[in-house]
Amino acid sequence: MSEDDEYGTDAVDSGGGAERTFAPLPPPPGRGFATSWWGRAWLQALEDTALDGQQLKKGRRLAREGGVGAVSVRPGRITAVVRDRDGTGHRSDVLLQELGDEAWDRFLDMAVERAGHIAALLDREMEPHLVEDAAGAGVDLLPGIGDLEPECTCGTWDHCPHSGALCYQVARLLDEDPFVLLLLRGRGERRLLDELQVRSAARAVRGAQGDGPEETDGEGYGVPADEAFAAGSILPPLPVPPPVPEEPGLPPSLDTEAGPPSGIDPAALEVLAADSAVRAHRMLLEALAPGHGRHPVPAELTPEQDAVRMAADARPEPWIAKRLAEGSGRPRAELGAAVSAWRYGGVAALAVLDEEWDPDADSLARARARLAVAWEEGERPQLRAARARWTVAGADVQLRYDRDGRWWPYRKERGRWVPAGPADDDPASALAGASAGGAGEG
Repeated sequence: MSEDDEYGTDAVDSGGGAERTFAPLPPPPGRGFATSWWGRAWLQALEDTALDGQQLKKGRRLAREGGVGAVSVRPGRITAVVRDRDGTGHRSDVLLQELGDEAWDRFLDMAVERAGHIAALLDREMEPHLVEDAAGAGVDLLPGIGDLEPECTCGTWDHCPHSGALCYQVARLLDEDPFVLLLLRGRGERRLLDELQVRSAARAVRGAQGDGPEETDGEGYGVPADEAFAAGSILPPLPVPPPVPEEPGLPPSLDTEAGPPSGIDPAALEVLAADSAVRAHRMLLEALAPGHGRHPVPAELTPEQDAVRMAADARPEPWIAKRLAEGSGRPRAELGAAVSAWRYGGVAALAVLDEEWDPDADSLARARARLAVAWEEGERPQLRAARARWTVAGADVQLRYDRDGRWWPYRKERGRWVPAGPADDDPASALAGASAGGAGEG
């Protein structure tokens, strides 16, 4: 039995909610490890606790390269097998002190008084006021300096790359579900909601009988709207929606006996219909994914960008590809590079391919600072800078720095610079992708 098998790789939730195991997450290219404020607070506690920033940098790289296996979360402890670049696995644990029964009583009393906090949690959001109100009740939910205690079979007493990688991965789990933090503090989601239901019901009875602290105007009984809203979690669940089709539907055939109207190309119209079916299927899958409501609405594409998207999605016949190249405003020979860019990063990657920009002094200073610390001593290649592009001397590989501070790998093929991988916050990781990957299909 492998170490990964021993600790589990399936996403499960034990019956009492006392332990949850999350399957390994794919690497997160082109984005940070935490986007929520509470996920960033978790990472801040890690970075404030660790004594050696270089160890955390190595851990961040391990997490970005997919070195963290299944993550087990239970009260007071998170566990995972983390693999080094050479494949060596280490069991790594990070401990966080559980809240005592008295602290949980204070938290639950506070939550019942402010039911909007629980409604936000059910939407997988953690309001800052929840943490502030909990602190006012003497309960610290988020970890602080020294609260994340590491244990690792590699033998390091401080945070090592393995415990650091585990914490960076857990920040992504917290982004999706703040109940993970509450489980670490000692209460699983189901138990917490059950206890809140009991307290809410008791509070409503006291209020109706005039025994509670609420003041009424003598015009009748009732339950405050915020309590009724929070109690929605105890209602029977909605029916399970019908399953999503495994594949997009087939568009209608336009091969009929009647000739097409003037100016209409049936073959091109069939391509557009097939593309619409694929996009509708994808949009449905995205709408049903956890956390979809928190994602920003994507910007509308220009006709030129949409032509590149269609070429990337449809893998069209040459005659269609020629028309899409014309629609994208590019020569046919340059459409392949644009398609590769789109597949690596959509609109942002397309802008990096097309634009040459001069970073201002602050942006250039940040870029140079990242380059200075990205490699271990003696490992950094010689780079020639030109505007926002750094080319490796003696090699046909290049880094491009975008306006959001990300690095995109490029490689020269047949005299053209073509995209070689997705963006990365770390220039060393991006350049490694340029050396190992290809330009993609065009």
